Amino acid sequence: MARPQDDRQQRRTLLTVLGLNAGLAAALGIGGVSADSSALLANALDNASDAAVYLISFLAIGRAGTWKRGAARASGIMLLVFAVGVLVDAVRRVITGTEPIGPTMMALALVAAVVNLICLQLIRRQHSGDVNMKAAETFSFNDFVSNGGILVAGGLVLWLDQAWPDLVVGVLVAAIAIKGGIEILRDANAASDPPQERAS
Repeated sequence: MARPQDDRQQRRTLLTVLGLNAGLAAALGIGGVSADSSALLANALDNASDAAVYLISFLAIGRAGTWKRGAARASGIMLLVFAVGVLVDAVRRVITGTEPIGPTMMALALVAAVVNLICLQLIRRQHSGDVNMKAAETFSFNDFVSNGGILVAGGLVLWLDQAWPDLVVGVLVAAIAIKGGIEILRDANAASDPPQERAS
């Protein structure tokens, strides 16, 4: 059973990463619209869903294992729904056309990478086996990888003066989200109650 001080530390960590992701989602959303970037908008939606998931995880701390697993499943489903939305947007952009701005993509990707690396380190310091903390770590790692992809895409857009690298990375971000959502659902289903909780 988690100690009260462990719960308090997890709450502080989740509130911190929640605030960082909410702010980052707003910045990426504004940047994605101004840069006409599918990849940035995908990352903005990703961080917004992350913030919601961190809130769910925050509320799950200190509760019964069944409640925690339910919260983790909600997180995984939310990530899968986000991925479908990104794929739909990418198809729309292929049909209607898009003109992403490479320098804006690269600048925001660098900022987002730094923020997500901070979030990842904060979560990993918890050394927690809790299913919701593992879900939070999965989200932050996925975001960090996605930021690298957007940085590369921005460079290719600038170099080639073509929109396809932005669309490709947008789809890849969705694929990473699908993988992460499946992993979270698998972890939630595999998690079991401690003996004292099953006996109660």
